[in-house]
Amino acid sequence: MDTVTRRLFLEGSATGVAATGWGAASLGAQDWARQAVDKSPRRHERVTVKHGSRSVESFVAYPQSQGKAPAMVVIHEIFGMTDWVENVADEFAEAGYVAIAPDLLSGMGPKGGGTKDFPAEGVGPAINKLAPDQITADLNAVADYCMKLPACNGKVCVVGFSWGGGQSFRFATNRKDLSAAFVCYGSGPAPEAISNIQAPVYGFYAGTDARINGTVPATQEQMKAAGKFFETATYEGAAHGFMRSGEQPDATEANKKARAAAWVTLKAFRDKAK
Repeated sequence: MDTVTRRLFLEGSATGVAATGWGAASLGAQDWARQAVDKSPRRHERVTVKHGSRSVESFVAYPQSQGKAPAMVVIHEIFGMTDWVENVADEFAEAGYVAIAPDLLSGMGPKGGGTKDFPAEGVGPAINKLAPDQITADLNAVADYCMKLPACNGKVCVVGFSWGGGQSFRFATNRKDLSAAFVCYGSGPAPEAISNIQAPVYGFYAGTDARINGTVPATQEQMKAAGKFFETATYEGAAHGFMRSGEQPDATEANKKARAAAWVTLKAFRDKAK
């Protein structure tokens, strides 16, 4: 990591959010998520993390506790940097992590912008075109930044959702000092890369998600054969995306229960990473 530029400090400030232009999600209305972030009592910060020729726009949320805390790198869905991503980063801060959520489309949008500068239908295709090595370098840069914060205890975890879940698993094959990787309904990494994993991996899957669930047994076998820790939980009746949809105003009971159960594990690990 070369330099970090702090651009805005937020403590539940709707005015500050509007001033940055990050206030509206590029994909669909997520007013409930925006409102939750704006009302949060926790301190938020927007930073630009620079490494090489890249500038990665990131959202940081701090826990309210005075002691040092582990870091959590939050990898967004295929929808990019939405209001919900900021919301879930804030929830990780509430759980006791220093959370950082990078916009992996930073600099890739029209006129060098990020997620918010793409038309809604262009975000997914743009994310699918991201080079794996660039994603890894961006994640390493924000992880290094967060680990060096005075509020961090020097330990770092990673979590991702759907597309981001797959990236979380892949990041575990590329970074050996991770304390844990959390994979929310994401696919497994290339079999030949599994031997590189050093951190425990926790997988959270939806009972009705046939596409992803069909890949899990092979990943379990590969992880077991390599002597790697891989603990999974599948939530009956829940749908793909339950960590987000389980929080929406129209959430189904199955998605609500799945989300709540997953958070039990996510919060419990915080004490292991002290």
